[in-house]
Amino acid sequence: MANVGVVGVQWGDEGKGKIIDYLSSQADIIVRFQGGANAGHTIVIGDKRVILHLIPSGILHDNTYCIIGSGVVMDPEVLEKEIQELRTLGYLKDEKRLMISGLTHVIMPYHKKLDALKEARATKKIGTTGRGIGPAYEDRASRMGIRVIDCIDKKVFREKLKANLDIKNFLIRRYYKDEPVMMRDVLKRFESHRKLFKKHVADSTSFLHKAIAKKKKILFEGAQGTFLDVDHGTYPFVTSSNTIAGNISPGSGVPPSAVNYILGICKAYTTRVGEGPFPTELHGPEGELMRKIGDEYGATTGRPRRCGWFDAVLVRRSVKLNGISGLSLMKLDVLDAFEKIKICTGYKIGKRLHNEPPMAVEDFYRIEPQYEEMEGWNTPLKDVKKFDDLPENAKKYIRRIEELVGIPAAIISTGPDRDSTIILKNPFE
Repeated sequence: MANVGVVGVQWGDEGKGKIIDYLSSQADIIVRFQGGANAGHTIVIGDKRVILHLIPSGILHDNTYCIIGSGVVMDPEVLEKEIQELRTLGYLKDEKRLMISGLTHVIMPYHKKLDALKEARATKKIGTTGRGIGPAYEDRASRMGIRVIDCIDKKVFREKLKANLDIKNFLIRRYYKDEPVMMRDVLKRFESHRKLFKKHVADSTSFLHKAIAKKKKILFEGAQGTFLDVDHGTYPFVTSSNTIAGNISPGSGVPPSAVNYILGICKAYTTRVGEGPFPTELHGPEGELMRKIGDEYGATTGRPRRCGWFDAVLVRRSVKLNGISGLSLMKLDVLDAFEKIKICTGYKIGKRLHNEPPMAVEDFYRIEPQYEEMEGWNTPLKDVKKFDDLPENAKKYIRRIEELVGIPAAIISTGPDRDSTIILKNPFE
C-alpha cells in the first residue's frame, strides 16, 4: 500500500484532473497541498464536464474525504460557487467529506484588486490571472495573512482586517490612484463565508496523522506544473508557491516519509499559458492543429494555450526535482494527425550544447532546440485501452520518451474520458 503524490512536470495544464479522478477511486483521502483558484482541473464523466479550481477532484467519488490543505490560498467566493455547482450535479451529498484546514490562508478582496492593479501597471507582464494569488502568498510570507481559523472569530477577523486595510488602502490610493476597499463591504461579504468555514474547518493535520496510522490510502494533488515553481521555474514567469513534490509535506502537514510514490503528469507534447519562455513553441499551423485537436484553452481563464513539441530537457529536470517514480503521459491521441513528430533532446545556446535548462531566464530566449524526428502513427488512439494494441510508432514514441527522461511510463491517456486510459503501473500498488 502506498500514499501517492501527483505533480505536473511541465508548465501546468498537463491533465492532472483526469488522473487524480481515476486514482481517487482507489484512495480514502485526497489532499490539495498548494496553489489557488488560478488552477483548474477538468474531469469528463460521460456527457458531464466538471471543472474544479479549489476542491480536490476526488469529491466526485462518494467514499472519499477531500482536504484543502494549509499550503493553499483559498478564495471563499470560488469555493462557494464550486460547492453549489457540485450539489447541482448531484455530488457532495455528505458535506463532512470536504474539510478545509484552519491554517489555510484566505484570499481577500484587496488581494484581487492589488493583483489586477499591479499587472495593469507593469511594463513587463507576468501573465497573472488576477485572482489575488500572489498578494495572498505575499501576506502569508510577511505574517500579515488572514487564515480560515482567523475568520471564525468575528473580533479577531475585524482586527486583522483593519490592520491590513490600513496598509493596503494606502497603497491603492496613493500609489495606484484607485478607490479603496471598504471595511464594511468586506465584513458584510464574510458573514456568509464564515458560515461556510464553520461547516468545513478542521484540524486536517491531526486527521491525516490518524489516517496514516490506520494505513489509509492518501492522494496528494498539486496545481500548476514544475516550471511554474517559484524557486525552480522560469522565474519571474512563475506562480507564487512551490509546485514541486517537496511542498507536499509543508502544504498538507504530513512528514516527507508519508509519501511513497510520486506520479509525474505530462502531455505527449508541451503547452504553456501566459507569458514566459517556451523553447519548443510552434508558431505555425502545427501549433494551431495541436491547440484545435487538444482543445487547448485554460480551464480557469479560457486563454488559448501556446503549443509545442515535447521537451525532454525540461521533463528530465522535473524527474530529478520531484523524485518522480513514474510518468503519466497525457493526450497521446492529439498527435494522431501528425505525419512527423519531434522531441527536443537538447538545447543549443550560442555555440554550446546543453542537456540541462539554464538558470537565467534570458538564456531561455536564446535556446535553439535540438530535435529528434520520429514517424507518426496516423491511427486514432481513442478506444485503445491496452499498450499492446497501440500502433508500433506510438509505442516507439513512448519508449523513446522513457529513455530520454530516465523513468518508465505508468499511465497513458488516449482521450479525455475516464475509460480512455492505459494502466501500466498502478501507483497505489
